[in-house]
Amino acid sequence: MSVRFGLLALLDEAPRHGYNLKTAFERRTGGSWLLNIGQVYTTIQRLERDGLVEAAGGEDDRREYRITPAGRIELAGWFDNPVVAEAPARDELTIKVLLAVAAGDIDVTALLQRQRRASIEQLQAYTRRKAQADPERDLSFLIPLDALIFRTEAEVRWLDACEARIHSLKGTDR
Repeated sequence: MSVRFGLLALLDEAPRHGYNLKTAFERRTGGSWLLNIGQVYTTIQRLERDGLVEAAGGEDDRREYRITPAGRIELAGWFDNPVVAEAPARDELTIKVLLAVAAGDIDVTALLQRQRRASIEQLQAYTRRKAQADPERDLSFLIPLDALIFRTEAEVRWLDACEARIHSLKGTDR
């Protein structure tokens, strides 16, 4: 999610000033995405420049902004369109495994096992945190936590697949 659309979504609910946008954004994302107040004001300036928000009164340091009809259309389009990753992200772990395989003198199996152990420990920590949360009050915490859990589970499966692929290549030219 871009900060741009997060702020538009908050302004669609009610006019707000910069600091209120910052704290509401952080609360809604369960504290998983912290914003710098400068980033909030820079984004608001761009949204205002693009005609998606407008000043709704107040002093300079407490100026409130509201979404415009064009902003509502832009926000509706964002909500209507699925998020599809067009290209793989630069993932440090993937790069690390690829470079270890190419190096030839790195024990890739040991690297994968260390990573799997660390990922499983992280998965257990996430699961403990989830068990302590209140499902009715902590929705903005639980949804991102579920995403972390599922991504970590997928990472463990990927590590297993890497190890199986590498073992199947032993004795053949890479």
